[in-house]
Amino acid sequence: IQCRPERRRRLEERFNLHHPVMSETPMKAMILAAGKGTRVQPITHVIPKPMIPILQKPVMEFLLELLKEHGFNEVMVNVSHLAEEIENYFRDGQRFGVEIAYSFEGRIEDGELIGSALGSAGGLKKIQDFQNFFDDTFVVLCGDALIDLDLTEAVRRHREKGALASLVTKRVPKEQVSSYGVVVTDAEDRISHFQEKPKVEEALSDTINTGIYIFEPGIFDHIPSGVSFDIGSDLFPKLAELGAPFYAIPMDFEWVDIGKVPDYWQAIRSVLLGDVRQVGIPGKEIQPGVYTGLNVAANWDKINVSGPVYVGGMTKIEDGATIVGPAMIGPSCHICEGAVIDNSIIFDYSRIGAGVQLVEKLVFGRYCVGKDGDHFDLQEAALDWLITDARRQDLVEPSPQQKAMAELLGTELTQAAS
Repeated sequence: IQCRPERRRRLEERFNLHHPVMSETPMKAMILAAGKGTRVQPITHVIPKPMIPILQKPVMEFLLELLKEHGFNEVMVNVSHLAEEIENYFRDGQRFGVEIAYSFEGRIEDGELIGSALGSAGGLKKIQDFQNFFDDTFVVLCGDALIDLDLTEAVRRHREKGALASLVTKRVPKEQVSSYGVVVTDAEDRISHFQEKPKVEEALSDTINTGIYIFEPGIFDHIPSGVSFDIGSDLFPKLAELGAPFYAIPMDFEWVDIGKVPDYWQAIRSVLLGDVRQVGIPGKEIQPGVYTGLNVAANWDKINVSGPVYVGGMTKIEDGATIVGPAMIGPSCHICEGAVIDNSIIFDYSRIGAGVQLVEKLVFGRYCVGKDGDHFDLQEAALDWLITDARRQDLVEPSPQQKAMAELLGTELTQAAS
């Protein structure tokens, strides 16, 4: 539904709107990648959220593929927390078929990079203040979701409505709304209220913000310079209050959010179960539902395995181990005799000791994480002989006290080292 012509003209003049016809020229986009990812800790202690792997491929890489598919070939990325991890992987974007530039948010202190994010809208404004990069309709994506969306159609609908700002929305079960920005619209999909992560009982609808935004350059008139300013909690309520041409674009599409540890857990399960169209299981299928990378050392006749399971290259699995899918074991791991990996995710270079039982667990470096996000530090708990780095050479036989502790944790330890 479009605005009446006269009303639309007034809105265009007031909010400095410009909606040219879509052309073949490269379109511009922004990926928000500066957040600390506190809700996905401890993974984000050492990996920024956009680099979290989905079967060995960073989530941000899928976003770049989507942008390229729809003609968005010039991509700005704001970075802050662990910025070098993102920049060193994606570089200037050549091998992904796009152009990428980075805007660092932070400073150097005593020779060390210190991240200091400006908020999602503040990061956009910093880029625009540096040089008027966003000179036409542009798309903004959050760097922590797998999406399979017709961006071309979303932009078309944004322009058809004469919008200054649009956000792609999706309905979720009411009990999940507190994890998202809730959107309330009128009959024409114009946004009247925006609630950032409300309590369930205070939510005004079950329609949520998916972190996919479409803006006109006039949006920068509403974002202050040099201060932290968020799209969801600051900019959107301001637009709704002003009565700006601010619209929801409800679309039916595949969207896997990775905002919290349980979300990541579900994303991996969904991929292994074949529920995510744009993500295939890598490697070679050696038997039904069991996929492996290169040179996996395993005698599958002596391993109890039920798929779907992915095992990364150069991983060793000893006889007598049990693997129950959906499960992912990263590259260069060592799964010892009698160990059980049941509905669990094991990151690369993990050594799972003999008899260790992992049920619905995520092992990442020195941390063991439950699917609800609760975790403990194996090193601090003096259990790093039980689950540790596969590259360690200093493993010794556990003491009687360590064996007793392992039994309390639900293991059936026979020996610590093989």
